[in-house]
Order: sequence, then C-alpha cells, then structure tokens
Amino acid sequence: MNVLALDTSMGVCSAAVLRTTESSRTLFVREEAMPRGHAEALMPMVEEALNEAGLAPRDLGTVAATQGPGSFTGVRIAIAAARGLALVTGAPLYGTDSLTVMARAALRAGLDPAGAFAISVDARRDMLYLGLYDSDGARLEGPLLCAPADAVRHLPEGLGVAAGNGASLLAEAAAAHGRALEPALTDLQPGAVALAELASESADRLEILRPLYLRPPDAKPQRAALERRR
Repeated sequence: MNVLALDTSMGVCSAAVLRTTESSRTLFVREEAMPRGHAEALMPMVEEALNEAGLAPRDLGTVAATQGPGSFTGVRIAIAAARGLALVTGAPLYGTDSLTVMARAALRAGLDPAGAFAISVDARRDMLYLGLYDSDGARLEGPLLCAPADAVRHLPEGLGVAAGNGASLLAEAAAAHGRALEPALTDLQPGAVALAELASESADRLEILRPLYLRPPDAKPQRAALERRR
C-alpha cells in the first residue's frame, strides 16, 4: 500500500510518500521548517515526493494528515489538501493527533524510554498540550490541554522523560511537586514521515478528516462586525 502523509500542524511543513512493494518499503520526503507559508509550500512538496517515488496520485492507497492540536490555520491546510486528494483519487483517509505523531517521531529520533513517556507542547498562555505514551509509542492518555501543574497530576508513576518544546516547562512543574522528569528532544516537531508509518500500520480509516481543536481560536470577530450581521 502506498501512503501519502501530510503535516502542517506546527512549525514544519512536510509531505512523505511511503512506497510499498512485496519486497521493500521506501520513504520519499519533502520537509521544511517554517512558521508560516504552509499553504503555498505543501502541494509542490507533494508533487516532488510523488515524482521521486515514481507514483501518480491514482497509485495511492491512503492519504493521511495530522488532525491537531497545533496551529489553527496549519491544521486546516493539511486536512483540506488530504480531503481534496482523497476525493480525486478515491483513496481512503487516515488521521491521528499531532502528539501521537510526535511520539513516533521521538522514538525514530532515538528516544529510548524505560517505560511510559510524555509529549509536551507549549500551547502558550501558560498551558501545555500533553500526551502520554507507552515505550512503544501507543497512546495511554491525551491529547490534553492543561496547565503545567495539572499536567503533572496526569503523569503515571515512574514516568521519567518528556519530549517536545513544552518538556522543560513540564519538568519544572514536576520538580515543584517533588518529581524528577528529564526533558528530551525539545525541538521535536510532528512530521509526515512518522505519520506515514502510523498510517501504514493501522487498519483504521476515516470517511472524513476533521480538525482536533483543544481551545477556541485567538482571532474573534469584532463586535461591530457582528452587529452589522444581525
């Protein structure tokens, strides 16, 4: 099964094609760190990855996208692209949350936890996105949106490491509660490679991809604009 995976949920724009034959599995990746501009960059990346893989869109067996949490705009970009490609090709859809993708990415990057580990992402406004995973990257709890002190209360006994750009914040909160927690991979991002692997290993497919938002958007209509619409 050939998988196209798309991720624009946080600070990286990436597209990955996992081409599978009877004897091999090969990844073709385009990825770039960027705070904005995902919408313009994503589809050229898709085209380049497909061309390098020697595949046409009709050859895809699954189209996958991360569903959030993350940037409101970024999450929607990958989901919209995945929906469109699935509509054109007839390929089924796969999606999972960005923290689960990060957990797989952490293990790919060499994280070797003795047991459960946490993914902690700075959600701003003194909040964290939190996910808990076993040593194989299977989700135990989350994703959650919580203050660092509340996040500590969710940590199972014996959990000793957290990855992600919120890991240091979680470690500080854990220390204040008398717990030792090691921050690791503090520049970790979700990405299409980890997502492609997860999609290829799962039998779950979705009829429609929907964004996963854990907080309301920062942008709100101005009162005057609302009044004009009444």
